[in-house]
Amino acid sequence: MSSNRAVRAPRAFLPLVLLAACGQAAAPGASAAFPPASRPVAAIVSPRFSTEDKRESAGEAKRVMDSAGTRAGMSVADIGAGEGYYTVRLAARVGATGRVLAEDIVASTRDALAQRVARERLDNVSVLLGTAEDPKLPANSFDQVYLVHMYHEISAPYEFLWRLRPALKPGGRLVIVDADRPTASHGTPPALLDCELAAVGYARVKRERIAAVDAYIALYEARGPRPEPAAIKPCKA
Repeated sequence: MSSNRAVRAPRAFLPLVLLAACGQAAAPGASAAFPPASRPVAAIVSPRFSTEDKRESAGEAKRVMDSAGTRAGMSVADIGAGEGYYTVRLAARVGATGRVLAEDIVASTRDALAQRVARERLDNVSVLLGTAEDPKLPANSFDQVYLVHMYHEISAPYEFLWRLRPALKPGGRLVIVDADRPTASHGTPPALLDCELAAVGYARVKRERIAAVDAYIALYEARGPRPEPAAIKPCKA
């Protein structure tokens, strides 16, 4: 299947599957114009963080969406969507007047999610293949961009965040959920997250702990002009 062709799902279903080159965790396509991550990058080991039943029994998605203020009519991106635990619940939350773009960088995971979207007739969801350094989101399109239990796997964080910024609408927010532990242990210390986001011009507007899932949620807005890549100062873990 060509890596640069868009493929439309059967006409009875509306999701659009966009094909692009698949990036790996090592981010071979990262630009030398951006500083590299100065901390360990966790490997992508599974398309799921936990089982959906366990996550649902803890009320994870509802707690996060409530804390983030996700509501009907919003346009939301789910980055690193995996098997779609958040995708399907975001689709229900934003409703018929909203839309969800689910993105992953692993082609087989993207394909499986596209099949689920079609099977469950989620007509307000589209599925996209991004790369490790670029989520490939359309500009000025999203009220919220979710990055759930995956920030520590982003191998080119400064370039990724820089390329993501234009996708946010004015006042749009990043919604990041992660565990408070070292990145090598599949988490991101909150202070490190604040530092890396600030380096690309994002300001934190909220952070709270979600005890039921041993994680925290942090919301960020883009503030001021997007810095030139050479001006980005990397953070130390």
